[in-house]
Amino acid sequence: MSSLDIPQVAMKDSITAQKLAAHWPLGRRDRDVINGLAGRALQPLRTGTDLFTQGDRLTSIFFLLEGWAARYKMLEDGRRQIVSLLLPGDLCDPFCFLLHRADHGVTALTPVRVAEVGRSQFEEIALAHPEITKAMWINALITASIQREWCVNLGRRTALERFSHLFCELYHRLLKVGLVSGNGFHFPVTQLELADATGLTMVHTNRILQEMRRQRLIELHRRHLVVPDLASLERVCAFDPSYLHPAAQEAS
Repeated sequence: MSSLDIPQVAMKDSITAQKLAAHWPLGRRDRDVINGLAGRALQPLRTGTDLFTQGDRLTSIFFLLEGWAARYKMLEDGRRQIVSLLLPGDLCDPFCFLLHRADHGVTALTPVRVAEVGRSQFEEIALAHPEITKAMWINALITASIQREWCVNLGRRTALERFSHLFCELYHRLLKVGLVSGNGFHFPVTQLELADATGLTMVHTNRILQEMRRQRLIELHRRHLVVPDLASLERVCAFDPSYLHPAAQEAS
C-alpha cells in the first residue's frame, strides 16, 4: 500500500504521532500518515514474543503502540543483557534494515500491540514526507543518547544509583507521552528483567528494591511504581534529564 492510500482524514493522534511531533514540528497531514500506519496494527502479541532476534534479516520497522518491550543481547551460554526498554509510542529501530541483519533482539515484556511498516512503504513515506523523516532521525539520535547513558549506568554507577537513574528515566519518558498519573506509573518489569537490565543478580536486585522502599524513594505495588519525591530520587543519582533532549523541537 502506498502512503497516499492511507486515509488522510483528521483523527486523534496516536501515541507514536504525539511522540514524533514532540521531536519535530509535524503538520496535520504528516501526523495523519503516522496515525494511518498505527491504525493498521497487528493482532496483539503475547508476553515473551520476539518481534525479531539476533541475526534476523530485517525488512520492516515496528511502532510500539501499547505495552512494554526490551532490546536484548544473548551470550552463547544463554545469559541475557537487556540493553534498553521500549515504551508505548517508541519506534523499534526505524533505520535498522539499512544494516540488513539485526545485532540484537526485541521481545515483548507485556502483551503488546504493534504496527509493522515494510521497507518499501517506509522509503516511500520518507521521500513524500521529509518532516516525518526528520522526526524519526531525531528519535534515533535520542535513542543513541539514552544508550550511552545506559553504558554509564552499567559501568560507573553504584547499584542504588543504577536503579534510581533507571526509574527517573522511565518517569520522564512516560511523562512525555502522558502515561504518568499523579506521581506514579504502570511498571510491568519483573525483578529478573530488572536484573538483566542493570547487570545485577536477582538477590542484589531484591536488596536494592527493599532499600529504596525503606528510604521511601519508591513505592512498588502490583505493577505500579510511585515516586513520592522525584527530586529526592534524582539527587541519589545526580539525574540530569538533558540526555533525553526534551527541548528537541524548540532547538529546531
